[in-house]
Amino acid sequence: MTPGRAWGRTPYYVLAGGLAIIFLFPMVWTAWASVAGQPGTAQESGLGLGNYRRLLEYDTGLWRYLANSAIVSVLTVALTLGVSLLGGYAFARFDFPGRNALFLLTLAILMVPYATLLIPLYVLLGDLGLQNSYLGLSLVLAMYQLPFATFMMRISFEAVPRELEESALMDGCGTFGALRRVLLPAVVPGLITVGLFAFLAAWNDFIAPLILISDGEKAPLPLAVANLRQQSMGAIDYGVTEAGVVVLAVPCLLLFLLLQRHYMRGFMSGALKG
Repeated sequence: MTPGRAWGRTPYYVLAGGLAIIFLFPMVWTAWASVAGQPGTAQESGLGLGNYRRLLEYDTGLWRYLANSAIVSVLTVALTLGVSLLGGYAFARFDFPGRNALFLLTLAILMVPYATLLIPLYVLLGDLGLQNSYLGLSLVLAMYQLPFATFMMRISFEAVPRELEESALMDGCGTFGALRRVLLPAVVPGLITVGLFAFLAAWNDFIAPLILISDGEKAPLPLAVANLRQQSMGAIDYGVTEAGVVVLAVPCLLLFLLLQRHYMRGFMSGALKG
């Protein structure tokens, strides 16, 4: 790269570096505050893991809350991937009356405020016997991920040449055989993008468990951290709150770093198609 070209890109480097600092600073500050001494916390002075020990021993234990969050997140990802895969395939490959209207109606769910749906869904889950259950909570979380997930899977399938599917059908594959053997490997980046978004939404969600989960032993970690932060006489235990935020953030960061390449490919295929 010539000096002139490098100098021409300097504003972009400065902007990218500035944005990186802005986004990373809260994370670094949170990690530091979780181990730094603060009056009124489990770590009164110096550096240590007192806040993490308190989080580990809270009520039924940190591992129980992590397991609850993992169960809900895995169920949400599985439901989102299964439905959006078939839905995206149908919208991309089949012509049927009202296809575009139905697709727009699916996307219109995103315009409805999330919180306004929870009370009707709470009543519906009660009629189905799914209140205060992992499955009921996962169904609600997956429902709100489906519009974006279906959109992503539709454009992922549309980016795959039809000739590949037609060749598989001519070779004797059925519709599902062509989907499983030919199309599915081609849309893996889109699936990873959808799955990552569904996991992040389910892992970090607070308001849905607050309304739909009444049993403390089934509470996911965000709900447990919110309950733990409250001390006597309305004081807030910021130390254990910061420790809980760090524990919540670590799986998200690791997954994003591990899947970053596929995640970007999924978004780029959709952007190029759109």
